[in-house]
Amino acid sequence: MDTRALLRYIFSPWVVGGAVLLAILLFCSSWVLLYGTRPGPQAASPATAIVNVIPLPSATPVVPTSTPSPEQTPTSAVPPGQGSQNFALGTFVQVSGTGGDGLRLRAEAGLNSTVRFLGLESEVFQVKDGPRQVDDYTWWFLVAPYDASVQGWAVGNFLVPAQSPQ
Repeated sequence: MDTRALLRYIFSPWVVGGAVLLAILLFCSSWVLLYGTRPGPQAASPATAIVNVIPLPSATPVVPTSTPSPEQTPTSAVPPGQGSQNFALGTFVQVSGTGGDGLRLRAEAGLNSTVRFLGLESEVFQVKDGPRQVDDYTWWFLVAPYDASVQGWAVGNFLVPAQSPQ
């Protein structure tokens, strides 16, 4: 084979294309061998979410109880009101005469019992139990018609008859 034929054979499109293809294949293989087997950066562990739960306000606020000092203790913890104290079970009553302070609904009948809810002035409740005579007052067990969990014992002095809230 003469030199010209050899040069034509070496620079033919098939030989040049095959050489380029071989070079690409060798480059890719070496890239995979060098960089493909190294461990990459480790993924950061997921962050822990911080959730602040904010309770919804209730329709009837809960009044915190405090222990008054002996010099602050009134002689009568509940002043007598103008409300009626003769209610039939199942009737509806309305908070009245509190001067906007509201009526405390307690866990048990008695002035020393835990305050559970505060019945607002003009709020309507249904009488479910009573009367009970405790601490020189007549107590009635009241339940809110809009939410059965709003319930407690209240002094009858601040209750007046009301119509059914329908």
